[in-house]
This record gives sequence, C-alpha cells and structure tokens, in this order.
Amino acid sequence: MSGEDSSAKERLEAGEERVTWRDLRDGALLEEIKRVGRLAAPMAAVVVLQYALQIISMAMVGHLGQLSLSSTSLATSFCNVTGLSFIIGMSCALDTLSGQAYGAKLYRKLGIQTYTAMFCLALVCIPLSLIWVNISKLLVLVGQDPLISHEAGRYATCLIPALFAYAVLQPLTRYFQNQSLIRPLLISSFIALCVHVPLCWLLVYKSGLRNLGGAVAFSLSIWVNVIILGSFMRYSSACSATRAKLSMEIFHGIGEFFRYAFASAAMVCLEWWSYEFLILFSGLLPNPQLETSVLSICLQTVSSIYSLPLAIGAAGSTRVSNELGAGNSRAAHIAVYAAMSLAVIETLVVSTSLFFGRHIFGYVFSNEKATVDYVATLAPLVSISLILDGLQGVLSGIARGCGWQHIGAYINLGAFYLLGIPLAAVLAFWLHLKGVGLWVGIQSGALLQTVLLAVVTGCTSWEDQVREARKRMSLGNPQAEEEQLLSRN
Repeated sequence: MSGEDSSAKERLEAGEERVTWRDLRDGALLEEIKRVGRLAAPMAAVVVLQYALQIISMAMVGHLGQLSLSSTSLATSFCNVTGLSFIIGMSCALDTLSGQAYGAKLYRKLGIQTYTAMFCLALVCIPLSLIWVNISKLLVLVGQDPLISHEAGRYATCLIPALFAYAVLQPLTRYFQNQSLIRPLLISSFIALCVHVPLCWLLVYKSGLRNLGGAVAFSLSIWVNVIILGSFMRYSSACSATRAKLSMEIFHGIGEFFRYAFASAAMVCLEWWSYEFLILFSGLLPNPQLETSVLSICLQTVSSIYSLPLAIGAAGSTRVSNELGAGNSRAAHIAVYAAMSLAVIETLVVSTSLFFGRHIFGYVFSNEKATVDYVATLAPLVSISLILDGLQGVLSGIARGCGWQHIGAYINLGAFYLLGIPLAAVLAFWLHLKGVGLWVGIQSGALLQTVLLAVVTGCTSWEDQVREARKRMSLGNPQAEEEQLLSRN
C-alpha cells in the first residue's frame, strides 16, 4: 500500500473525511443498512410485544361491559399522558449518554448510568403516583362522568406498581439496546406476554377483581419483564464488561442525566400530547360519536404501525451514538443514511398498502358502513401521516443519538403547538372541515416537524459531533482515559 493510500485510510478510520457519493455507492452503505436492519427487526418485535400488554388488558376488560371499557380506556389514556410517556421520554437520555459511552469503550460508565437513571426515574414516579391516586377527582373537575371517573381512578391506582416498574424497565431496555443486545429484550418481552395472557384472564374473570384485574395483571407482567432483564444483566457473560456494582457513583451523574432527561421527555411528550388534543377536539364536533370513533381508529392504526419507524429510529440512534462515542464521524454519518434509507422503504410500502386497501380497511374495526366510509375518506391523509411519522421517527432517533433532545423539544413545541393544533382547530370548527380538518391540521405540524429535523440533521458537522461526544464522555479526565485504555486492552 502506498504512503498516500495509507494516509487516506488512516483519515477514514479516524473519521476525518466526510462521506462522499462514492462511499454510499460502494459497500459501506449496504453494510450499514444490514447492521441497522439486524437491530431494527427484533426491536420492532420488542415494541409490539410490550405494547400488546395494554391492548390485551383493555380487550379482556372490555368484555365486562361498557362501564368497565370506558373507565379503563379513560384511565389508560390519562396514565399514558401523565406518567408512562414521561418515564419513556426521560429514559431516552440514555440513548445519548449510554450509547456514546459504549462507543467510547467506557463500559463501566454505561452500567453506572443505567443505575443512575433507575434512581432518578424512581424519584420522578413519586409525584406522578400522587397524581394517579387523585385521577378520579381530576376527571370530575374537567367535566367527566362521576361514575366513569371513579372507576378510572381505581384502575389508575392499581397501575402505580407498573409506573415504578417502567422506571426500571426503560433504563434496562436502553442498557441492552445501546450494546446491540436485542435478544434478551426479545426473550423477556415474549415471556412477559405469555405470562400476561393467562394471568389477565384469571384476574379479570376468576378472581373477583373484574376490571381492576387488568391493571394488576399489567403491573405484574411488567415486573416479570424487569426481573428477567435484571437476571440477564446480572448473570449473562455478554454483560460482564458493562456490569457495574451499586456504589455512591450513581449519584454523581444525576445532574447530567436530568439535563438530558427533561429535554428528552419534552421532545417525546409534546408530540404525544398533541394527538391527545385531537381526540378531545373530536368530542366537540357535530356527531361526536362518529368523529371520535373514526379518529380513534386512525390514531390506533398510526400508533400501531409506528413500532416500525420507532425500531428503526432506535437502531439508528444506537449506531450513531456508538460511532460518535468511538470517534468515527464518517461511520456515524453513514449510519444516518442507512437508517433513513430503511425509513423511506418502510414508509412507502406501508403507506401504499393502506392507500390501496382504504375501502376495506375500516372493516377491521367496525361493521358500520358510515364508519367504514369515513375511514376510507381519511385513509389518503393517514397514508401521508405514515410517511411523515416514519421519517420523523428515525430523525428523532438520530437526534437522541447525537444529544439534540433540546433542539427536538423546541421543534415539536413550534410545529405542533404554534402551527398544528391551532390550524386543526381553525379547519375543523371555523372552516367546518370537521375530522378531516383536525387531521390536516395536526399533520401540517408533523410536516413542519419532519422538515426541521431533516434540516438540522442535514446541516450537522459530524466532526463537531465527535468532539461534543468526547466532551460529554469526559475523555479529558485522566481516570476516564485510563478506564478506556483498560477496556480496549
């Protein structure tokens, strides 16, 4: 090899050259697409398995009667908005911190960060659980039916153990995800689901708990997942390098964790909450039963399919954060192209399938012709939504991998609350477009969100991101450098 070729290779390995079209045309992009795909496919299954626990509980409780179904739905929605979404959002701070620590070969640091996150999230659960205990009073205060509110409050109280379980489960999920160890997540989620189905049936129909049995079963199943993952972490040889002992060090990173966690929570929750406003607005329209039913079907469809871009985004976040932590700006840049390539393919396939099946799609949820026809009317807009959600889901994952959560939070605030929600209200109520207006308005916000995230990603200097990652990992600290050297040896 010539001296010039050797020098070029060294620059590429150090991440000092930007990605060119030749890099993307050759095997580098294809190899990275395979890496991201190998992470994303099982991760999508993990997301679906974990999401299925709530669906199963609601389905079994729904057969007890209208009061049980309505109160459970209301409690689940309220708990998702006021608690679970916040815990999930805050845990995304580890996509930056732990992902880059693993890439930098600071393995022990990753384990300590996981314990720090568990402690911090458990603290956050205390005030959140107080809100859940008083949910029935809050619902009555905002005009909900007292009987439904009372039952919803009882159900939410039984979900409090699940809230604390999430405070442990989400950091554990990130612990394995950021090491690209997806198999333990898949195994634990599958076992938890297998436990949940008979357990929920017994508690709902045979124990006398009735609708409360669904909440208790959900809480116990989440703890089963936690115990299995904790056992993997404690005993698996794959975790030997990143396994850390409990010590006072977990308190040293509290400030750093909260700094990223609150921005991560804002980024996730601002988007999540905007769609809850859509359901609230639909109840104010003429024929609210039809409008709410159809919009609920559309949102349920989008949220179910969102597991695919969410998994690709998680895989992209892992690859980008790992490469930034390792100092490979070029590899991180290629990982972005790979994740976006998979996102484009996935969104085109899914949205096209929904569009051509729009006239029969509504029968999955309802046999009423009015509902099916309305769903068919909204299906083209839902297809566009799937494209936007697919792209922004991956772009959001890349933002978490880089540590841009604060930028994502500002983008979501502007896109949904300064444009999307006001425009939805104007189109639905002032221009009388009803449910179509609500959907067009909120998707206008989603379009702006996607465009702004794409602009930020496209204008990024990946060499600067490597330098930021090194600062974040405190590689200038002699103790951290010594740990990194020992890990590499």
